[in-house]
Amino acid sequence: FAWLRHFKKSMEIPTPIYNHVSNYDVYEPAEDTFLLLDALEKEQDYLKALRPTIALEVGCGSGVVSAFLATILGDSTAYFCTDRNQSAASCCVETSAANHVTINPVLTDLSTSFLPRFEHSVDVLIFNPPYVVTPPHEVEVNGITASWAGGVDGRQVMNRFFKQVPNLLSNRGVLYLVVIRENKPDEIREIFNEMGFLCEVVMTRRSGPEFLMILKFVRK
Repeated sequence: FAWLRHFKKSMEIPTPIYNHVSNYDVYEPAEDTFLLLDALEKEQDYLKALRPTIALEVGCGSGVVSAFLATILGDSTAYFCTDRNQSAASCCVETSAANHVTINPVLTDLSTSFLPRFEHSVDVLIFNPPYVVTPPHEVEVNGITASWAGGVDGRQVMNRFFKQVPNLLSNRGVLYLVVIRENKPDEIREIFNEMGFLCEVVMTRRSGPEFLMILKFVRK
């Protein structure tokens, strides 16, 4: 009944228009996407009080999450997103136009192109990573498989990204991360604890066999 939840939610912050997404070779919005939207809506007062200057979504796919965030925060924030898929960048441009927001897609691996230029400058960082546990070699496959194949523990892509977070986030910055139980969230919490971050579970939801979680990280 995800559609019913989002019909109700649309009375407050509308779900972004994304009927064009099927025209692109990208990960289409699914239950993990909608859980992330719900979490951002829940966090909207916190995010507005943060008064972010720069927001960055890593692995943007359709661009729906960035469009939703831009609807919450308005024009005072600069919105960037990354993907290694050209089709995702093109889709994000159309999503941006369809929802009357401005999002700047960049073709890059994770956030590599933003360092060191955006070092300690990102106030809102979002990542819905490839988290499905798969054989390690599937992580290197191009195309739509790259949007969900996470390799060992579903963490091969995540673990590379974690190393970039301390250099990206501003002192007041926040990271929202989508994980499932198989990703060993307690281990993730400890990794970030050792890097100087606090962890909070913002929202959870079961979707078929998956138990989804949105983790929030801020500096201690």
